[in-house]
Amino acid sequence: MITKDDFLSGQLLLINKPLHWTSFQVVNKIRWLIKKHFQIKNIKVGHAGTLDPLATGLLLICTGKMTKQIAHLTTASKTYTGSITLGATTPSYDMETKINNTFATCHINDELLEKVRQKFTGHISQKPPIYSAIKKEGKRLYEHARAGESIEIRAREITIHELNFTSKKVPLLEFTTRCSKGTYIRSLAHDIGQALDSGAYLSKLCRTAIDTYQLTHAETIENFENRLNTYL
Repeated sequence: MITKDDFLSGQLLLINKPLHWTSFQVVNKIRWLIKKHFQIKNIKVGHAGTLDPLATGLLLICTGKMTKQIAHLTTASKTYTGSITLGATTPSYDMETKINNTFATCHINDELLEKVRQKFTGHISQKPPIYSAIKKEGKRLYEHARAGESIEIRAREITIHELNFTSKKVPLLEFTTRCSKGTYIRSLAHDIGQALDSGAYLSKLCRTAIDTYQLTHAETIENFENRLNTYL
């Protein structure tokens, strides 16, 4: 049985983030459930690695004194599965925004896909998407984007430890990847489309692991609430 003092001294929770929820909403929900159940005024709760609203999967939630470990946990490599739709682009590089351009895909074959896969494996330079929460000139990049402002985005050095295309039924590519901190899978999808002399956007994403922590060991928010209710 986990007590109020256990949560205050520090717990690491593995949560399966639902589709359309922000990581911040998950943190707020977990904090509210703990405060409500144990009748406490406040408790520190944070997450170690943001997932976009359109992504699902593993979110590490830290409570109490465990929040001091967040900075360390965010440096870990992360593993994802997902789908890339070829032949079109969106401003956000995913399905948050509507398609703005379409491209041919008839020239894309297994040989070209393998060349591109190898190109995006290892140490690469990547620009974050304009629709991201990175701050530039005092505002989030997505705020600049929604205001129609043009702004320069610096590339970052990242590492794609592994990248595999598990299904190649063009225009849909299914993939798995393990990558370093700071990697934007939306940017990876967009850049793969350009390298294929076409276009692409991320159409599905699930985080399956953070370092040795696995999605298979995570619980839903509903399961966490039910588990709390067993601690009388």
